[in-house]
Amino acid sequence: MRTFDLSPLFRSTVGFDHLSRMLDAAARVDEAALSYPPYNIEKLGEDTYRITMAVAGFGAEDIDLTSQDHTLVITGRARKDDGTPVQYLHRGIAGRPFERRFELADFIRVEGASLVDGLLHVDLVREVPEAMKPRTIAIQTKSQPRVIEGKAA
Repeated sequence: MRTFDLSPLFRSTVGFDHLSRMLDAAARVDEAALSYPPYNIEKLGEDTYRITMAVAGFGAEDIDLTSQDHTLVITGRARKDDGTPVQYLHRGIAGRPFERRFELADFIRVEGASLVDGLLHVDLVREVPEAMKPRTIAIQTKSQPRVIEGKAA
């Protein structure tokens, strides 16, 4: 595994300490957990995104979404059945618990979530505060002295 030294980058930047946390989290990823459940990340517009996750066999009450400190955590735990034993001839639909973490950029917030036909849709929107948006600054110049013409008497 390669090791990257980012200390030169941190010497000339301010406020990017979360980058270090993201890299540490990426290094600790369990490769087996990367494939379940499958998901897509879509860009729907200039400032809108959607995460679509295949969660067949899970109901809305089985899934929890938590957004905190630039991290979206989606966890799923199938509820217990009524206790009736089931004999499977083939079991291909996974029902194991899962946890997916998504690092969100600054000013990205979760707008809503829906569960339709076994697909969990999480809608995200980027809302940049007005103070952070680019603005045009007028340049003032010294104006020429005004000459007021007097009336002839």
